[in-house]
Amino acid sequence: MKSCYKDCCIKIQVLLAFAFYFQADTVGSSNMEADVSLKFRQQLLLIDENLVAEDVAALKFLCTDLLPFRKLESVKSAVDIFQLLMAEEYLNEEDTFLLAELLYRIKCHSLLKKLGYTKEKVQECLHKKGRVSPYRQMLYELSENITNEMLKDIIFLLQNCLPKRRIPLVCEERAKCSALELLILLEKQGLLTENNVQMLEEVCMNVSPDLLETVNCYKRAKVSLPRQENTLPIKESSLSHSGDFRVFPSPQETSIKSVGSNINDNKAANLTQGFSDMNLELPGEFSNVENESKKMTSYKMDGPHRGFCLVINNVNFDKSLQERKGSCKDAGELERVFTWLGLDVRTYTDLTSQEIKDLLRTWQHLQDHKDRDCFICCILSHGESGAIYGKDEELVSIRMIMSHFTAKQCPQLAEKPKLFFIQACQGKEIQCPVYVEVDARIPDLSSMQQSISPSESIPEEADFLLGMATIDGYVSFRHIQQGAWYIQALCSKLQLLVPRGEDILSILTEVNEDVGRRVDRLGTKKQMPQPAYTLRRKFIFPIPRDPPPSQQH
Repeated sequence: MKSCYKDCCIKIQVLLAFAFYFQADTVGSSNMEADVSLKFRQQLLLIDENLVAEDVAALKFLCTDLLPFRKLESVKSAVDIFQLLMAEEYLNEEDTFLLAELLYRIKCHSLLKKLGYTKEKVQECLHKKGRVSPYRQMLYELSENITNEMLKDIIFLLQNCLPKRRIPLVCEERAKCSALELLILLEKQGLLTENNVQMLEEVCMNVSPDLLETVNCYKRAKVSLPRQENTLPIKESSLSHSGDFRVFPSPQETSIKSVGSNINDNKAANLTQGFSDMNLELPGEFSNVENESKKMTSYKMDGPHRGFCLVINNVNFDKSLQERKGSCKDAGELERVFTWLGLDVRTYTDLTSQEIKDLLRTWQHLQDHKDRDCFICCILSHGESGAIYGKDEELVSIRMIMSHFTAKQCPQLAEKPKLFFIQACQGKEIQCPVYVEVDARIPDLSSMQQSISPSESIPEEADFLLGMATIDGYVSFRHIQQGAWYIQALCSKLQLLVPRGEDILSILTEVNEDVGRRVDRLGTKKQMPQPAYTLRRKFIFPIPRDPPPSQQH
């Protein structure tokens, strides 16, 4: 109750702050204009609520060329940035494109619809309306690919160039944020400018030649483009690093490795922008990802307790969403299988969006994670691209759900594997046979469809796995008596392959093969799951002593 009261007070204070900025414009205006301003500010508040600390740091960095730096230094939340943008007349009710561009740059695509945009619409307008410079984009792209170890090496190399008192603290859970801070510090010292990236090149060459390609792409594009063009969409996928495990995307993959999908989803792999004409060659020593994975060690899974497994099962909804018949069978099966695998399973049914957020915050601060090997969360609900529905039919972004358990937000789980399995549609409703339903909203959502790949939902740090029931833009199927195709295949393959010592990625590949073979009774509808991960090692469940649940009856 106290928490809710505090949140309400904060929201009221923010609205009052917004009102101050709009006061001069609203004096003598009509009630209709005031209503529009209030609605606009409410939309900004909703966006702020869906952004985590790392997102705010990224927004600050991308606005460095647009806003006074002294004012940016005092920013504590996204609302602070919105106020600065409005004060500088970059943002108002009639023109929200800059904010849309910023959300697009940091890959918060699911929030674009709150401004009336889609990912595709933003891409169309970037050439003419984009304000984030190619230079700033390049630096942000670079920061996303700098790992903890790289950052430590960079700071060591630059010790004689930077004031010791101003070198950012390097914490593993703040690697990306610290990389942004370090780049800003280099700019303050005059060591890095739009026209002089020589020091950046030297550092990249010493620390990781792979990073150098991002800088080279910027230099080549800078030479080839006219000076008056102020936007160059950076290719969303380049050589990417997650923890100590290097990931090399294929032409249909984004910066975090996606497994098992043979569908060429151009929307999910947005590689047609910016530097897509430049082919990046992989170093020979890393050309065989399969051989790399064979050399990886496994996560420690021999602690006193295996870990907690949350199962959030939303069956009934308050408004227009249909009852998810068959979902209780899925929840029961997940509870049996993960209990067999040694996890302490907790099941929650029919939670609102706020209850989901409150539950995640509770588990985020649980000290008992310290003695656990891993953490698993399964969510069964209706969904849209990059998000799932609460019982109240309000969306909760998958990215926000997972961000509760980053090393910074949940240090007890730092360097431990965190697995999330999502059974929900990620696209438009389609007509289904009698015994097959889809986990999506009934009304036509064509105007709201976004393109969110699993790699855009997963936190940009190591040790996460996101298992999606379907690729973005498509429905997932659930038999009203037998349960969801994906969950049933997942439980079946875990029981079959864990006793054989298979790792989780091999198991999920088998799940893909299983679900990919299934069709509805008319033989016209299929489904393809898609995992994404930043795991640094193999994740292998210890083999249980008891037989699998399917053999116990």
